[in-house]
Amino acid sequence: MTQELGTTEKELIENRLRKLEEIKALDLNPFPSKSDRDITINELITKKDKFIAEKNEVTVAGRLMAKRGHGKLIFCDLEDESGKIQLVLRADLVKAKDFELVSLLDVGDFVEAKGPVFVTKAGEFSIEVHETKILTKAIRPMPEQWYGLKDEESKFRKRYLDILLNPAVKELFYKKAKFWQATRDFLIKKGFLEVETPVFENTAGGADADPFITHHNAFDMDVFLRISMGELWQKRLMVAGYEKTFEIGRQFRNEGISREHLQDYSQMEFYWAYANYEDSMKLVQEMYQFIALKTFGTLKFKINEFEVDLSGEWSKIDYTQTIKEKLSIDVFKATDAELKTKLTELKIKFNPSDKRGRLIDTLWKQIRKSIAGPVFLINHPVEVSPLAKRKEDNPKLVERYQIILAGSEMGNGYSELNDPIDQNKRFEEQAKMRADGDTEAQMHDNEFVEALEYGMPPTTGFGFSERLFSFLADLTAREAQIFPLMKPEK
Repeated sequence: MTQELGTTEKELIENRLRKLEEIKALDLNPFPSKSDRDITINELITKKDKFIAEKNEVTVAGRLMAKRGHGKLIFCDLEDESGKIQLVLRADLVKAKDFELVSLLDVGDFVEAKGPVFVTKAGEFSIEVHETKILTKAIRPMPEQWYGLKDEESKFRKRYLDILLNPAVKELFYKKAKFWQATRDFLIKKGFLEVETPVFENTAGGADADPFITHHNAFDMDVFLRISMGELWQKRLMVAGYEKTFEIGRQFRNEGISREHLQDYSQMEFYWAYANYEDSMKLVQEMYQFIALKTFGTLKFKINEFEVDLSGEWSKIDYTQTIKEKLSIDVFKATDAELKTKLTELKIKFNPSDKRGRLIDTLWKQIRKSIAGPVFLINHPVEVSPLAKRKEDNPKLVERYQIILAGSEMGNGYSELNDPIDQNKRFEEQAKMRADGDTEAQMHDNEFVEALEYGMPPTTGFGFSERLFSFLADLTAREAQIFPLMKPEK
């Protein structure tokens, strides 16, 4: 890489601005609207024997990533999204203006080059440039030319540079695209219809979460950004006569940031009529194994120091029995005061105003941290599952399951509650919790209850978020998001 004049970022920018004016003085446009590229670098490399034999000229374009000058001979590395190739420029093979242009190019500039391919004496496949053209003059130097992207904050804030300079980061987001495409392909192959449901809602429903609020100017009313992937809307579609639907999209929860949590992220949810949670578990196990193989090429992962194998049949563990075994408390018999005492003994933080369901769930989350999985967590108490159908043989429990993987919840499904009377009562209980200060308790949705009153068939639903991808990649949620939200720089 040739050394640019200047040592500070300001000096390097000033030097590039001077070169920009010199390029314009050559009567060249440093920001043209079009390139005549006729082949990608990877296509060229793949068919290099053919192009060497035929000696045809090709036109490539990309970003200049290195430049090495030797008098009237200059070598450059040109990179597009597909790959990298060496350009060889000789003063006697290009127009004088083109060679003068090359002297004004810097690492980071976008360039077009035309000429035949050949193999150098050093054995490197290259393009002998006969014509060149500037496509974009980069005003700022690449980070490695001055300070570099040294800290995580800079990498997230200038993710485009992190991707540009780090092939592993670029590959990560190819994998993330494969992850969601594999999800989509699996469900469509199983007969599910992809749908789109509202992002703005009058009532934020389908999850226990604190919503974001915004104002709708046309209707002059406040609305919520959705906290689930259209759960209550997709159930309406079951009422409407659809039998298999799914949605992949963005949802929003106004909660804290952690290794596993972000405020806006991608989620998938499906709903399946005439099936229950046991049918759903079988489908989901198959789906996770399909997605893992398609995305990562393996079923074995190391996640947060856990060794995780997604192959085979996944075992089941009992929610309340596990709490009893691990923490020596029976959540069915314990009073709210006793639940709070146990949490205090274990030094687990909780809100004194938390209701029974929240207290029980807080206890469970302490146990979850030590489970490698994959396992299905089943037999949840009704207090922690306001949208799930009760078990016929034990109305204190619901037909629900969660996937536990590497100490965290990695998916949630159940047999959907379709009794409008029961649903209304549970919404009323949740409303009381909200009135008492639980901002994550669910809102009462009268319109959804009305839809259920028209009749919804037996239905199972399930959802997972992009947390699954970040875990399989063994990264934090922020690392696995292409542009995580950042506070403005001061």
